Amino acid sequence: MRIIVTAKQVPDPEAPQSSFSVDSATNTVLVAGSVPAAISDMDSYAAEAALRIKDEVADTKVSVLSLGKDHVLDVIKRPLAMGADELFLIQDEDLANGDAIAIANTLATAIKKIGEFDLIMCGRQSADLDQGIVGTALAAILGIPVLTNAVGVRLNDDWIEIDRIVEDGIDTVAAKLPALVTVSNEIGAVRYATMRGIMAARKVQPTIWGKEDLGVIEETDPFTTVVDLFAPENTSNVEMLEGESAADSGRLLAQKLREERLI
Repeated sequence: MRIIVTAKQVPDPEAPQSSFSVDSATNTVLVAGSVPAAISDMDSYAAEAALRIKDEVADTKVSVLSLGKDHVLDVIKRPLAMGADELFLIQDEDLANGDAIAIANTLATAIKKIGEFDLIMCGRQSADLDQGIVGTALAAILGIPVLTNAVGVRLNDDWIEIDRIVEDGIDTVAAKLPALVTVSNEIGAVRYATMRGIMAARKVQPTIWGKEDLGVIEETDPFTTVVDLFAPENTSNVEMLEGESAADSGRLLAQKLREERLI
């Protein structure tokens, strides 16, 4: 069985907010050079879901595919240290800066170059843009079914079955392979990379492709355009309630909450 996991390298989302600023002239985010790179959180969960299948199904091969302009190998190899088998990197600034549909087209071209597959696993959304478009667009381009927001994934012969959270419980849906699944963080904890896994990952030489290696990719007008980009303003409205005693303060608080229809 062949599983392809897409993984995106992003600026560490745990970095202080002061490390990020907005260039209003170009509607882009500027990242301080001190911010380390990381794998988008949801993509780590996608890798974990793929590796759980590998644990249960013999002869399963997990390939990792990433599009970017300046990959840090120690970062992007994390899924390999967890147990994935091979790494494909698309390194091209123009391709990496495309909108969600352009990125999906690039990934689809690379996947066709990789060859036959049974399952593609993507994170629910990226940690930097949070759009959640690429996975479903990739499935549409490849002409395969897509199952979204998986919190549980099971292989059943030539079908993939997932659980996903809905408002009043859990939905269980399935699709015939080949298919694409987007994975959510509720799937559970991501395994730690072992020292043996880290050492093995260091020996893996990634396959690196540029625009020329993927063939001629015609530049087209983007499907989406950033109209405005800004950091939200944080405001607060604090009202101090002081009673004659702790009990009186509690009474005043309860009265205020009732007035605001919060209780």
